Amino acid sequence: MSSMTSRGMKQEKIKLSPRQSFNILLPYAKNRILEQVKSVALIIIYLFFFQTVVLRMEIVEASTIAAGLAIVIGGLAFFMEGLLLGLMPLGEAIGLKLPQKANALMISAFAFILGVGATFAEPAIGILKTAGETVRPWEAPLLFLMLNKYSHYLVYAVGMGVGIAVLFGMLRYLYNWSLKPFIYILVSALLIMSGWANFDPNLSAIMGLAWDCGAVTTGPVTVPLVLALGIGVCRMATKGGDESSGFGVVTLASLFPVITVFALGAVLQQGIPSPMTQEEFYKSENRQKVLSLFNSKDEFIGYTLKHLGTSQQVTLFDGNVEEMLSLLKRISTDKEKRKEVFGSDLKAVHQWAMTKGTKEQQAAVFGPGKTMENPEGHPEERAALDFSDVGLRNSTLALQAIIPLVIFLLIVLVFFLREKLQRADEIFLGIFFALLGMTLFNAGIELGLAKLGTQVGQRLPSSFKEVELPEQKQLIRNFDIEMVQKAIDEKGKEHRFFFFRTGNRIDAFPYNEKVYDPKSKSYVHIPRKGPIFGDSYLGVILIVFFAFVMGYGATLAEPALNALGISVEEITVGTFKKTLLMHSVAVGVGAGIALGVVKIIYGVSLFWLLAPPYVLLLFLTWSSTEEFVSIGWDSAGVTTGPVTVPLVLAMGLGIGNQIGVVEGFGILAMASVCPILSVLFIGLRVKKQQEVDLKEPGPRLQDKEVGK
Repeated sequence: MSSMTSRGMKQEKIKLSPRQSFNILLPYAKNRILEQVKSVALIIIYLFFFQTVVLRMEIVEASTIAAGLAIVIGGLAFFMEGLLLGLMPLGEAIGLKLPQKANALMISAFAFILGVGATFAEPAIGILKTAGETVRPWEAPLLFLMLNKYSHYLVYAVGMGVGIAVLFGMLRYLYNWSLKPFIYILVSALLIMSGWANFDPNLSAIMGLAWDCGAVTTGPVTVPLVLALGIGVCRMATKGGDESSGFGVVTLASLFPVITVFALGAVLQQGIPSPMTQEEFYKSENRQKVLSLFNSKDEFIGYTLKHLGTSQQVTLFDGNVEEMLSLLKRISTDKEKRKEVFGSDLKAVHQWAMTKGTKEQQAAVFGPGKTMENPEGHPEERAALDFSDVGLRNSTLALQAIIPLVIFLLIVLVFFLREKLQRADEIFLGIFFALLGMTLFNAGIELGLAKLGTQVGQRLPSSFKEVELPEQKQLIRNFDIEMVQKAIDEKGKEHRFFFFRTGNRIDAFPYNEKVYDPKSKSYVHIPRKGPIFGDSYLGVILIVFFAFVMGYGATLAEPALNALGISVEEITVGTFKKTLLMHSVAVGVGAGIALGVVKIIYGVSLFWLLAPPYVLLLFLTWSSTEEFVSIGWDSAGVTTGPVTVPLVLAMGLGIGNQIGVVEGFGILAMASVCPILSVLFIGLRVKKQQEVDLKEPGPRLQDKEVGK
């Protein structure tokens, strides 16, 4: 810290003891953490309440999820502080100096690179890389390819889209272009592309992913950095002009990535198979095309072992069971081969053998005599969680995302603009905080947030259909087939069941002959629950209501929305109240998430849900002023925060996986379009009220203001 005793005198350093520093920093840190707790707590409590009280299901791995959520809160606090101290000052400094020392071409090039780099640093971009685990390659080959083998290409495409958006955003600031023509052109192009994709089997599966990518990009890194740069450029270009001209770049950053993802899909679909049945997928005549979806044949084998049953596994080895068992033996001892097929973690192989492997596969992995009914030789290791591996992996991702962006900003500021780095100690501390925060945040998503979202998503359908609870499965030894009973329903269909005693309670369990092993006389019982509300529509209505309330509450808790509301109230001189904007956006997000859930449950094409509101938005955009258009379209960007995006994505994929739909994307797309509608409708009402107020006589208008 430093102090100026008089103008022009040297700065004198103030020395503080460790205790004094701690007393100063503790309240500050406490306030920062409480800010993040407030933004996260409401939605987390709601999810816990809904699953435990309404659905009456316990939270699986509750302690791990709780630890993950705590890490998320700490990570967000560090990350946001790092942005404020380190990255945003760099962006503002460059934004102020760049227009003075560079022409429009150089500014455009810088803006493009900044947009690409900021996208790589977005915390939520990592959730796209993990989303591919639930996609079945025979149902959606192109989607599987983009989320697995070419997930890095997907991130590049999103980054390119944001880069182009920031480029045009800066040109808008420099030349004072209207936002409306961009909206007309981009939305019309996207509707045409979506309509084309809707009738293409492969492209239709990536439609939800493409539109959701537009929501992922407008996160806590891209928006502040781009706005910081935009504020600087605006000050130099407009010289104190219209404050609302700073809006609009978030809108472009939401639309351009959708186009680039569609373009990537159109390129990658050449040479890959069309959607087919699982049986056709594993036929030898389709093997060459199928292998194009994987990095290698070993990876294809690993996918089949981990996700499919014995019949598909044997088919993959052309009926040669001995070859399959020989490979499993080699995997247990050969680290390189294991890495190619299963990944480097031996525990994952053991876990797979214990939970999914046949008796012969277990013997191949563990050795003779150490099978499912005698697991003592190789204790089950599912509870073991390697935190060091989680930390190392996520710290590497954080370094790869943030350091290149920081180096680029510093090179531009110091070497190109030849400006001295002001408050270097604060900036480097901020960069360290950003790295630490992103590491913690990503680890927290992996350990807690994504698990909670997936778990809630997989259990929500229990309100209207029967769902399995695999984490509660039981191994019943010495199972006697003669204990199985028969029952008949009103349609004359026969059902087999058996009675099972747990403590003093006796329950009737359905019998499934597929999970009975006659050799070891062991039976694996997987509990089921639902439908809680029977075959009525009440269960679906409950889920839709749950989705609306979750979206509404989570949006109101977003700090960025509160900041936008304050800015809008100032710009409109109090006409568009902060609370009115916040609630209209929250209602729009709630309605959008509810519609997105309906899309997944009933398998509705996203095109038919997106096309009508976007066509209506084109009309509303034409009818609204530039001011309200910029505010309304940008309001969608602030709704997709760092917590909401991974949680909603995981929940949507969880619902889709449980119901068995091809893909569970699209919720974020609906959560982005609906708030724009609500804000523009409110904007038209506010504009009409302004016109009425201007026509009223002075005393009457004063009475009205006093009444407020």
